[in-house]
Amino acid sequence: MTAQAARGSDVGDTKIRGRRAEDRDEIHLYNKREIQLVRGEGVYLWDSDGRRYLDAMSNYGVNVLGHRHPAVDAAIRSQLDKLVSCHQSFYNDAREEFEEALVAHLPASLSRLSYGNSGAEAVEAAIKYARAWSDRRRIIAAEHGYHGRTMGALSVTSGEKHQAPFRPLLAECEAVAFDDLDALAAALPGAAALILEPIQGEAGVNRPAAGYLREVRELCDRHGVLMILDEVQTGMGRTGKLFAFEHEGVVPDILVVSKGIANGIPMGVTVVSEAVAGRVATGAHGSTFAGNPLACAAATATLRTLTGGDMLERVAENGAAFVTALTALNHRAIREVRGQGFMVAVELRERVTPYLRGLQQEGVLALPAGNRAIRFLPPLISEMQHLQTVVETLQRVLERSSKIEG
Repeated sequence: MTAQAARGSDVGDTKIRGRRAEDRDEIHLYNKREIQLVRGEGVYLWDSDGRRYLDAMSNYGVNVLGHRHPAVDAAIRSQLDKLVSCHQSFYNDAREEFEEALVAHLPASLSRLSYGNSGAEAVEAAIKYARAWSDRRRIIAAEHGYHGRTMGALSVTSGEKHQAPFRPLLAECEAVAFDDLDALAAALPGAAALILEPIQGEAGVNRPAAGYLREVRELCDRHGVLMILDEVQTGMGRTGKLFAFEHEGVVPDILVVSKGIANGIPMGVTVVSEAVAGRVATGAHGSTFAGNPLACAAATATLRTLTGGDMLERVAENGAAFVTALTALNHRAIREVRGQGFMVAVELRERVTPYLRGLQQEGVLALPAGNRAIRFLPPLISEMQHLQTVVETLQRVLERSSKIEG
């Protein structure tokens, strides 16, 4: 055997060992895809066989600036040479820099924040702060909403499959129909807070009617209920604005942000009004790792890149063109195309798994949203040529499926 062949064999053995180790050692929480991703750059990912994929999922919406973005990588490397972790009982310069950058892009009333390490943690904090705000206990959520799988977040996440194995959950949490103002008006009296996604992501990119969030804001004000917006998926430019609530000119009392906030470094932030912050006692919440300098440095670089040019305007423009191009496929397997910015779903008339597998085989990575929708969450640095590749690839997959069925 040649040295080159031996090296190739070693690489193959390493890949097999790595996959076997994950299958052997991990709790089976995820259905693994067939490939092992080992490298990323820009809008592309590579597997252990050296094959390149167009990333149309950005790690469930996390890598808003794609992979190995130079500004974010430089910030991380610089911070690595200084200080990686710093408990929040001490002041820190990287944390201060991030907070100043974030607050500059928030409405004046959203003036206080706390840190977590994920979207679910940030939602947990939001629920706690809502209950600290008054003596009310009830939290209203939306049917088909998704807010995470820790126990508090799970209590406001809709779906029997998510909740049933873990009951009893947090008491006095209930769900009403999404985009139904009459149902909401009936449920709000006496509640502490309402938590909503501006656009429901996991449920299939469900957009409410125009004006819905403005009406929700009015109802919450009328009944003295805090309005919590979960922008874990819709935030950080995903819809063509830094935050989705900007499209309707509303301001929540509590804002939850995560996923894209640090372009892949774990981080969550819960932002509240001064009135809510004033009801939260010192020591009422905390996290050892949260707000660490490394995550803050990455988040500052991410935020400045997102807001420093015309990226958000291009996301809005190219996202609309993407929806138009997908709709123009007009294939009988497609029931509907919907979305805003770079948050798009193609609802199918049949199960989504074969189509996701087909896209992957053709070199495009996408996500499910329920059993019958393909969800596209491409990096915000994607150009129209990349989105057109997604459209053309989906067209080939649909046509091939039609031939097989025929």
